[in-house]
Amino acid sequence: MIFDLHTHHRRCGHARGELRDYVEAALAAGLDTLGFSDHSPFFAQEADHHKPWVAMARSEFGAYLAEAARLREEYRGRIRLLIGVESDFFPEHARLYAQTYAGLDLDYLIGSVHVVGDTDIFHQDRWAGATEEYLLAEKERYCDLVAASARSGMFDILGHIDALRGNYPRLDEIETPAEERMIEAIAESGVVVEVNTSGSTKRCGGWYPSDRLLRRLREHDIPLTFGSDAHDPERVGDQFQEVRRHLRALGYREWHVFERREPRPVPL
Repeated sequence: MIFDLHTHHRRCGHARGELRDYVEAALAAGLDTLGFSDHSPFFAQEADHHKPWVAMARSEFGAYLAEAARLREEYRGRIRLLIGVESDFFPEHARLYAQTYAGLDLDYLIGSVHVVGDTDIFHQDRWAGATEEYLLAEKERYCDLVAASARSGMFDILGHIDALRGNYPRLDEIETPAEERMIEAIAESGVVVEVNTSGSTKRCGGWYPSDRLLRRLREHDIPLTFGSDAHDPERVGDQFQEVRRHLRALGYREWHVFERREPRPVPL
């Protein structure tokens, strides 16, 4: 099976193309399964469209789900379409987000940490003049948030669990017990971790998680899935086969897709 569970489209304000464009790109690339997983609105904010360059408006969320459902029916028999969401994790708003998702017809929910403090993790300026103490503290804060997202029980998949290094690659070399605590929390929760190939679009290059961290996940028998994190239709399924070969070399023999919030193992 060839699949991709992590894609975005124009509603989020920083991706290109309509949902249909991603379906057609998936068909052209030979995918059997495609997941829609655009960024959740900022449900806790008063404004309907908080940070329109980051996520869809709250008032657009229903239209997103409805369009995805229509396409699922239209393309039935040609490609399996899954309906998901990539949700930010804010501990102070976790209950509100969980209540919002309860009862929705979702196949899976990706939990991702995009903000540490008040700043997006990919913002270049956050690393200007960074000291070793600052780098360590930020990595620990990030790892603790990812661990908390795993323990929340809200998510089926954890997205790009070391994306903090996206525009500051050296963060991968900084050692901290917080990283081991994060891995242990993920293992204990049973949540699936994605191998996300969008690191190739950032300064770090390669994939999330890093190969070093990916090997640690294998030691803990943490289940995996695949997502390109495509923000352009051309990236749908990007490096799927390369990831598959590498995971087999690490000893993995299966990874997971989802349906109605239930993981389903498929052979690598």
